[in-house]
Amino acid sequence: MTLTDIKTAPPTAWFGIVVIALYILVALFAPLIAPFGETEIVGMEFEPWGGAYPLGTDNLGRDVVSRLIWGTRNSLGIALATTALAFGAGATLGLLAAVTGGWVDQILSRLVDMLIAIPALLFALLLLSIYGTGIVNLVIVIAVIEATRVFRLARAVAMDVVVMDYVEAARLRGEGRGWLMRREILPNAAAPLIAEFGLRFCFVFLAISALSFLGLGIQPPTADLGSMVRDNAALITFGDITPLLPAAAIALLTVSINFVVDWVLHRASGLKD
Repeated sequence: MTLTDIKTAPPTAWFGIVVIALYILVALFAPLIAPFGETEIVGMEFEPWGGAYPLGTDNLGRDVVSRLIWGTRNSLGIALATTALAFGAGATLGLLAAVTGGWVDQILSRLVDMLIAIPALLFALLLLSIYGTGIVNLVIVIAVIEATRVFRLARAVAMDVVVMDYVEAARLRGEGRGWLMRREILPNAAAPLIAEFGLRFCFVFLAISALSFLGLGIQPPTADLGSMVRDNAALITFGDITPLLPAAAIALLTVSINFVVDWVLHRASGLKD
């Protein structure tokens, strides 16, 4: 993808790129942007919008604007780390299964089928209830669950590549599995895998937010968009839209990433507008 491709991107893709860039800037410079500290109590609980607190305060008297900024930073960082771990493990095993075949492919595929058969949210709730709700456990549990989805796509894409003549020629030259995966298969499977990374990030981001809303995700006092919805949910009964702000932040990022992923897939497919 070149600079010319980006310049000719449709409005939806540009919207997604701008929004994603804003989220990244907020995450990177949160300590400089946030008016108050992440856990700093600055007033009474549920103070109205205006004055020193443009969006009011939460159930403990913390500034909502600051919590949104810190929550975006934490949610994005943890989701990105989880997605990278899931994608690295799932893609590597998927390519390995396609290149190796035989009993290795069968064992990995059946194990993945077994894990996918279990509802993801229930499985995550069960594992987190057993092993605890720390950030490390959260990342590992969600990464294992999401890696199964990445495995299936990576294996399916790689299976179409391993039958090509240039892969067979590399085998006859005596190239090893690692070389085949890195130099022959991965470059030719990059487009769908890159798109999958974006989509998988959305699923991970939503999963972390859902678990935090249920109390088994990122734990207080760490700011998180999902837990912010739960903490301020009581305001809904009074017609206050404050609980909807973190939910809107989650939805906006998810929609923006999907816009960009759709554009990337359209470019990779070679279809004309």
